[in-house]
Amino acid sequence: MDLFDNALEERFSDYAPLAARMRPATVDEVVGQRHILGPGRALRKLIEAGDMSSIVLWGPAGTGKTTLANVIARATDAHFEPMSAVASGVADVRKVIEAARGRLGEHGERTLLFLDEIHRFNKAQQDALLPAVENGWITLVGATTENPSFEVNSPLMSRSRLFRLEPLSEDDLLTLMHRALEDRERGLGGMEISADPDALGHIATGAGGDARAALNALEAAALIAVAGGRIDVTAAEEALQRRALPYDKAGDWHYDVISAFIKSMRGSDPNAAVYWMARMLDAGEDARFIARRMVIFASEDVGNADPTALQVAVAAHHALEFVGLPEAKLNLGQAAAYLALAPKSNASAVAVWRADDDVRARGPLAVPAHLRDAHAQASRATGSGRGYRYPHDHGGWVAQDYLPEELRRRRYFEAIRGRERVLADALEDMARAAGAGEGEREEDRGPGSAGPQDKEGTASAGPQDKEGTASAGPQERSGRDDANGHD
Repeated sequence: MDLFDNALEERFSDYAPLAARMRPATVDEVVGQRHILGPGRALRKLIEAGDMSSIVLWGPAGTGKTTLANVIARATDAHFEPMSAVASGVADVRKVIEAARGRLGEHGERTLLFLDEIHRFNKAQQDALLPAVENGWITLVGATTENPSFEVNSPLMSRSRLFRLEPLSEDDLLTLMHRALEDRERGLGGMEISADPDALGHIATGAGGDARAALNALEAAALIAVAGGRIDVTAAEEALQRRALPYDKAGDWHYDVISAFIKSMRGSDPNAAVYWMARMLDAGEDARFIARRMVIFASEDVGNADPTALQVAVAAHHALEFVGLPEAKLNLGQAAAYLALAPKSNASAVAVWRADDDVRARGPLAVPAHLRDAHAQASRATGSGRGYRYPHDHGGWVAQDYLPEELRRRRYFEAIRGRERVLADALEDMARAAGAGEGEREEDRGPGSAGPQDKEGTASAGPQDKEGTASAGPQERSGRDDANGHD
């Protein structure tokens, strides 16, 4: 470190933003990332042991990648060498490696190379790191916001351990902001300024899990509010440059808006569905919660009227994990519009609810003998499997009972429309043809569970019988509608 570096270090508190000044120095000061830094967790053990191997930190901006690199360097007494892949090349890498070799040979001091945005390096540039990592001349801490499976060379990944960092929770961000407000040396404690809980909550929500964004917004809000001595929602909005929407993730707004979203899809209104989805995302709702609700909706309210709906919803959920916000908003919007446009049927959901009622009311009814497993000699000797008719030997369908005797005439599933209606009609035709071939009377065939339903039972798209307690229209049963937003 030369005189210029010393001067910068001395003036650090004068020019550095709040996020940089409040950067933790030890692993105990780090907030969040409990899945890798909690007691007994892998990364914490490696740091405390002081004998780090090369690692790759993968996570969104502001989740602590740079902070962890600094903490590791301090814990291992290593020389910290920061480098950005955006502004560096192979020549810079080789220069750092040569200096690291000299440091290790002359003084026994290890070097930790923190390579930010490692995914920006091409294959040749990443390959330049391999000998130094392989021989232990440097300890590499690579940081990336992109999936390293696609962006980091396999040889380099095989020599490094991968740790994934998650966006910080709102509670984590609030902890960091309270710490900054109280810290008189590095933070804002010397300004003698306070903050309204709603103002801090607005910043925590708007930061989207990014600690750097939250702290820098807090600093801006403090400068805006310095005359009044208190940070209010107005100052927080000005600092974030976005209006605080009336939305609380644990209160009425949360439940009301998710309910409106689900009911808009159920009511086949893609315009309203997309609006309510955008409203939740803009207010900071967890996008994974929205995606999960759409996966549930696809089976509960679309069902087999359009089986593709479930594939679309699941694909949107996967796209969210793979792409991340804000781009994944496009995937979620596509799924919400599709679910709203799809034909609706709650036949599968009603069938499950009816079956649940019977299971609870009647207990574990005996499995009919012809359906029992007959692999064991003792089972066969007691009649298991006897009388079972293999459908493939009868053209794909054969009259046979599949429900317990006590439920022989019970019907759970009644097709309403769409693809399930087509399949049910085809099955009914098959059963009718098979029954005619066997000279069998329609009423003597297996009931509901045997596959075919009588036309009267399957054609109606109106309310179901009272025993089912649910209709093909909007649900009103708590826990079976949209769970009022509970998940």
